[in-house]
Amino acid sequence: NRSLNRSSLEFSQFWDVWDKVKAKYVKQPVTEQDMFYGAIQGMVMSLGDPYSLYFPPKAADEFAKDLSGELEGIGAEIGVKNNQLMVVSPLPDSPAEKAGLRPGDKILDIDKESTFGMDVNTAVSKIRGKAGTQVTLTITRDGLTKASEITITRLKINVPSILFSVKPNNVAYLRVMQFNDDTTGKLNKYIKEIQSRGSKGIVLDLRNNPGGYLSAAIEMASEWVASGVVVSEKGMDGQNNEHVTQGKHRLSGIKTVVLINKGSASASEIVAGALQDTKNAILVGEQTFGKGSVQDFETFPDGSALKLTVAEWFTPNGRNINKDGIKPNIEIKEDWEKEKIGEDAVLSKALELIMASSTER
Repeated sequence: NRSLNRSSLEFSQFWDVWDKVKAKYVKQPVTEQDMFYGAIQGMVMSLGDPYSLYFPPKAADEFAKDLSGELEGIGAEIGVKNNQLMVVSPLPDSPAEKAGLRPGDKILDIDKESTFGMDVNTAVSKIRGKAGTQVTLTITRDGLTKASEITITRLKINVPSILFSVKPNNVAYLRVMQFNDDTTGKLNKYIKEIQSRGSKGIVLDLRNNPGGYLSAAIEMASEWVASGVVVSEKGMDGQNNEHVTQGKHRLSGIKTVVLINKGSASASEIVAGALQDTKNAILVGEQTFGKGSVQDFETFPDGSALKLTVAEWFTPNGRNINKDGIKPNIEIKEDWEKEKIGEDAVLSKALELIMASSTER
């Protein structure tokens, strides 16, 4: 209905531009469907929020595969910080990690195309591609004197939500890769093993974890937090929506050290902040990414979807995750240049802390 007019906006101008593009644009034919999706994407982009995105059907399907742990690409979470496209975290053993990408790397070009002003959705669509094909990223990072080109061969990526192992002295090690559909199920399985082994300490590794579902984060933090709020969210109405702990709190009272770094974002920051504020864990590593906003995800009948920021997250003590991130109790910066393969100073410190507390008892 072209008579649509919202408040004082001259909405007829929209249709004037629409008609001119269809009539005059040099590269014909112009499809109305592409123009329609592009117009909605532009509307959402006008918010200036890197986490509010509109996905046409194909992109919406790819986003859903992300959270299911299945995709084809380089295996890295991409985000925006201070208007700069950057690597939030490469997944372990992914093509991105093996090629040398690191958390915090600034992406200047994708296949020689500048990323200036590029939104996350567009960047991800350009970086992804069929397994076996290549993409070249021009990156810069702290300590590099000039930009560096990294060529990466895409693969089919299957991301496990949690990796579990047992460290010396019966210390349980949980590396949480992301918070997706099966995270809670995997956590339940490993908690039973921790209980059956009688583990006296736990290392919860949230490094390079880009986040995922809020519900999975609350369920995980609740295993340690015996009472009270896990996280609260404040929306445009200014009202606090508090999410209180749930479940059986099976890990409460077990000495726990949480590992974080600048690749820890979103749901990872919720868990880390909750365990730190409630004194259920010591945090070791580096300050987190600072992605503490809540996105509502809604799909439409044609398969497209809208991801819209509707609130900000706060820790139990009222810290704004989006503004400040989560700071560790003990800061250890990972030295990528000096550490040997297999060496992990942050994990070593965590194991040291757990053993020291066990000795004190």
